[in-house]
Amino acid sequence: MFKATWFRALAFVLFLMASAAGIAQEPLKVIGFMTDFDVKDDAVGICKAVMDGVAPGVRILDITHQSEPFNIAMGARFLAGSAPYFPRNTVFVVVIDPGVGSTRKAIIAKSRAGQFFVLPDNGLLTLVQDRDGIVEAHEITNPAWMIGSGISSTFHGRDIFSPAAAHVARGDDWTQAGPAVDVTKLVRLEIRNATVDDAGLHGEVIGTDGPYGNLVLNVPDETFARLGYKLGDMVPVTLADKHYVFPLVKTFSDVPVGKELFYIDSRGRLSLGINQQNFAETYKLGEGAKLTIPMKGRR
Repeated sequence: MFKATWFRALAFVLFLMASAAGIAQEPLKVIGFMTDFDVKDDAVGICKAVMDGVAPGVRILDITHQSEPFNIAMGARFLAGSAPYFPRNTVFVVVIDPGVGSTRKAIIAKSRAGQFFVLPDNGLLTLVQDRDGIVEAHEITNPAWMIGSGISSTFHGRDIFSPAAAHVARGDDWTQAGPAVDVTKLVRLEIRNATVDDAGLHGEVIGTDGPYGNLVLNVPDETFARLGYKLGDMVPVTLADKHYVFPLVKTFSDVPVGKELFYIDSRGRLSLGINQQNFAETYKLGEGAKLTIPMKGRR
């Protein structure tokens, strides 16, 4: 009788130890971190310290901290462009938040792709929502998911978004962050996609490519293809009310140094550049500039 009881007790202890070991070995989720903070002061480092304090050893991958200040559309573009390259259960912390301290919501959202997004509800999720779908969202209101008793009105990256993201990364029940939010009512950006009609394509510049000054256009490859141009063609374009003709090529080295080119960028969009020079600076053009391209064979 004693031996049987002893063996049952031992088996129970071993079961608990195995369970504890299993929990301890559950990996932390990766955090993808993006802001418009720049790296000239301590803001990024403080946010990382907060995340590591809540989830010790968490892996934080920087997307960028030099998104243009207050430019939510740029942040949305960078977020949607980078998310597919991160693991399925990644937790993204995105702090581009010109409405910090206002009535805008701080939220955690989960996409159909299984990724989490901890950010202000200000339109940053628009492109991810369009491509992947958002299946659930919760407002961050639980004080236990924040840091300190006095939340700053100007640094929610430190006080709300970073600790909340770390809670998700370490496996806490993310629905406990606060009440559910209707995903159909999330704030959205007004996305202007290029259009094609009998006169040709009508589009605009949506940004520049890092420090190189290439113009990123709101023209997906498949939309541009409807015009009929092929590699090697000279493509006429009206850009900011001025007329030009540039070659459509595969890459920069297909034209001489200092020469302009149309090309399809790494994200599948029509772009304009100058080989080893800055198109935006040379032509004094940037976000919002309009362009039209006629159907091939028409002027």
